[in-house]
Amino acid sequence: MEHLKLKPFPKGFLWGASSSAYQCEGAFDEDGKGLSVQDVAPVIPNTTDFKVASDHYHRFKEDIALMAEMGFTEFRFSIAWPRIIPDGDGDINPKGVAHYHEVIDECLKHNIQPVITLYHFDLPNALQEKYGGWASRQCIDDFVRYCEVCFKEYGNKVKYFLTINEQNMMTMFNMGGYKTDKERYQANHHMLIAQAKATIRCHEMCDAWIAPAPNITCVYPLTSSPLDNLAAMDYDQLRNRLYLDTIVFGEYPEAFKVYLEQRNAMPDFEEGDAEALKNAHPDFIAFNYYGGSTVKYISNEDGLKIKENMKNLDKANMAEFMTGMMTEPGMAVGVSNPLQEQTSYGMGIDPVGLRITLRQLWERYHLPLLITENGCGVPDTLESDGTIHDDYRIDYLRKHIKACQEAITDGVDLMGYSPWSAFDLVSTHQGITKRYGMIYVNRDEFDLKDLARIKKDSFYWYKKCIESNGADLD
Repeated sequence: MEHLKLKPFPKGFLWGASSSAYQCEGAFDEDGKGLSVQDVAPVIPNTTDFKVASDHYHRFKEDIALMAEMGFTEFRFSIAWPRIIPDGDGDINPKGVAHYHEVIDECLKHNIQPVITLYHFDLPNALQEKYGGWASRQCIDDFVRYCEVCFKEYGNKVKYFLTINEQNMMTMFNMGGYKTDKERYQANHHMLIAQAKATIRCHEMCDAWIAPAPNITCVYPLTSSPLDNLAAMDYDQLRNRLYLDTIVFGEYPEAFKVYLEQRNAMPDFEEGDAEALKNAHPDFIAFNYYGGSTVKYISNEDGLKIKENMKNLDKANMAEFMTGMMTEPGMAVGVSNPLQEQTSYGMGIDPVGLRITLRQLWERYHLPLLITENGCGVPDTLESDGTIHDDYRIDYLRKHIKACQEAITDGVDLMGYSPWSAFDLVSTHQGITKRYGMIYVNRDEFDLKDLARIKKDSFYWYKKCIESNGADLD
């Protein structure tokens, strides 16, 4: 619907941006930190590793001061599990604990609420080598113990915790390298139980809100075909509801549960699992959004052929590889939306889809919502006069913030907007060349240069937006 008048953003709306430890901190082996799976993962050709990244570990005070200058009222960042417990299940590292106290205190000094992600892809590599990481139920207990350390140390300072970042992406794209769907969904189940138990412990140990943080989007059918519409419904259960119904309602989505059972991929439940899911009541929902998803129906036979062909597919052929990863035989296959604008890296630009997603989440779960990622990742040019003119990023942010205001007018309870990212980070697949920040980090893939922080045009635009509480988007 088209509104004749938009509601203002609510008083106390959280304006900020997001980051993750392994993509920005650097200092990968300093002050007792253990290695994460990201530290030992093969480096994608022609991109940097994460050893230095944006050097935020050493420059966090400078970075937070710049965020304060923009007017941030929140900063979403992650704690690195192997910096707190280097081997994942052994002794606590006091230097790691002290570092995040310093970061949190620096945020609070500037009246910035820290929003802490407990797990953002950086599993301690020692646990991966010891028992296969999330493939083992032991990872549940080790994750909960790590979370308890964080709740004990930081729970009296932090109002908002997030459990696991983009668990659905880890599962859908098989980031664990599991050989069968049964193994893949069993590992996913272990994460769901770990998340539920961590949520329960948060409520028992501290006066803070806690939420899941999946990557969520509306799902469009490619055509008006009834089968494509059914495919979109089913894909919504696979992509979104499997990660939210379980934590909010304590149940696997009905139709997708049958889908898994018929393919011998339904995970095994052990005693206490169902109870944990039922007793984990998140206080809000955090989610990352990068454009709508579009699917069409695919038969079981055709889908299995695509999966079989993937075994011999060169991963350098990213388009075909992604099609294979987004194929669920007998359900749906992800396709490009001819009506959706895209960035130069092929990511969707779909502010209407953000409004739809906000509406769908609010109308299904009726929990406050926090956008924890949304951004425009493209190369930026540092001009000879030291400026960065990123009008494309300003346009992207403007449209998505307007969509937030439209959703608020629709009746959605939206807590805040925390796009990706405050300053440039190392992208997981495209290195530092794919930049999201409103603050430029002066380095390239292999030359660290001086790592200076330089304000982009979007820095000044977002500052103005925040000062007006979202009223001035010009």
